[in-house]
Amino acid sequence: MTKPSATAASGRHRLIVVGSGIAGLYASLLAADAGVDVVLLTKGALADSNTYYAQGGISAVLDEPSPGDTVAAHIADTLKAGAGHCNPNAVRVLCTEARRDIAGLERFGVRFDMDDDGDPALGLEAAHSAPRILHAGGDATGAGIANALICAVLAAQATGRIRLLGHARTTALVQSGRRVTGVEYLHDGQLKTVRGDAVLLATGGAGQLFAQTTNPSVATADGLALAWRAGAAVADLEFFQFHPTCMVRTAQAAESEGNQDPLLISEAVRGEGAILVDADGSRFMPAYHVDAELAPRDVVSRTVALHLAALGDPNGHVYLDARVIEDARGAGFLEKRFPTISKRTREAGIDWTRELVPVAPAAHYWMGGVSTDLHGRTTVPGLYAAGEVACTGVQGANRLASNSLLEGLVFGRRAVEAFLGGDVESDPGRPTNSSPESHAWEFEATPDPGPFSRGALRRLMTANAGVLRTGGQLREAGAALAAWAAVVRPEKVTEAEDPREHEDANLLLAAQLLVLAARERRTSLGAHYRDDSMPDEAPAEDIDNRYRMTPKASLVHD
Repeated sequence: MTKPSATAASGRHRLIVVGSGIAGLYASLLAADAGVDVVLLTKGALADSNTYYAQGGISAVLDEPSPGDTVAAHIADTLKAGAGHCNPNAVRVLCTEARRDIAGLERFGVRFDMDDDGDPALGLEAAHSAPRILHAGGDATGAGIANALICAVLAAQATGRIRLLGHARTTALVQSGRRVTGVEYLHDGQLKTVRGDAVLLATGGAGQLFAQTTNPSVATADGLALAWRAGAAVADLEFFQFHPTCMVRTAQAAESEGNQDPLLISEAVRGEGAILVDADGSRFMPAYHVDAELAPRDVVSRTVALHLAALGDPNGHVYLDARVIEDARGAGFLEKRFPTISKRTREAGIDWTRELVPVAPAAHYWMGGVSTDLHGRTTVPGLYAAGEVACTGVQGANRLASNSLLEGLVFGRRAVEAFLGGDVESDPGRPTNSSPESHAWEFEATPDPGPFSRGALRRLMTANAGVLRTGGQLREAGAALAAWAAVVRPEKVTEAEDPREHEDANLLLAAQLLVLAARERRTSLGAHYRDDSMPDEAPAEDIDNRYRMTPKASLVHD
């Protein structure tokens, strides 16, 4: 990699950052502090990101950790959660360098919760072997971190160190040869271009692929689609984590402009005694698992999906009954123990002390994404990726709780360091490309899947490629997607002026790539669950090689 050339009018090197979650905000601030000319684009407001809605905390082994905790233990926990599919080198970097970036957050104004002795209040979460979870504002860690970083970015904008382009939807990456040299974006109905020495994608995930999601409306796979069309390899797209209990809006709430945000109902509610019932009021979890509602997250998600499928309603919902908690613990307990959830359910028109809460498994986090090395570099020169849009190999087949915000920090910083350094060898720990000649990535289009719409896409993906999958369901999904793609042509950059058309094309492309990867991995692994799971004849290393998919692989019939 050659050193970046000076393209800014000031003579400084320019880094274009796309996305305003934790990875984008933190990287922008670090680059600006290093004297880089930073242009930060966000397609909505700065706070429109998955980061802002994160209820959980951020994991790290600090200089003074919990008794018995070590970096080695954090590494081991992450590898175990990833079901043997993690990149050990990436995991080692993540866990070893965590404390450095926690200090970086504090430098930019993030204040973590403290205990009575004035030390960081470290929490324990599922699959962690020791308390190592930092929180900011209790169950509003994401908002606390985002607000502090946003304030720092606005301060940098005021002094001219960061150029902020809000409500600017990136539509394509500008390339000179293969090298990425800028972005095209829509702003106020006009197509514009900004050029730079490199682009860092920090666009987050793609929860809007599914009918239910904990992600906000901006999570439409934009970064993945941008990178794919520019020629970048992607990986591990079959691994999508689902949270079992996301509130389903009632028809009345859906009509209200103030109730459009997702609401994840924390596992802690079930920990206090809430149960799951179906439309008939029957509790069903004990019939599926000995731990009932307290089974692991993926087990509960699969059980709900299985029960809905058995009832013939894969896009339906069940109910969370928290009334039993109020009855057992006394009036006012839910309000005191879960003030945020109590407030949000009231705003949605539900009094959960008296009523059932409609819930369904919801798309939560995509482990796969744009393939990067340990420095955030993709397979395309001048293009970096960090956070949920990237696939570093850290998350493997299933993300360990509270490692997502940390990944955005560590690899966002490392991407900036690589940009500044200009010449860093890439990590050879994982394959960086698949062999396009070895694939015929084609689907036979179904005769008439109906006109394409985002709602139809989300229902299809939930029913055929969501929590539960079979080869037959995935083939049906692929056929419908191919028929839609023959009209929409999502592999090409649309010239539409409507930003929603760009998002629809990005979602359709991402859906095709996910289904392709899910069809190829015939065995269940981590978050990828196949009802028809069977032994795979190919060696594991060959399987993993196949998932470094490149745009040369055909998606649709030409």
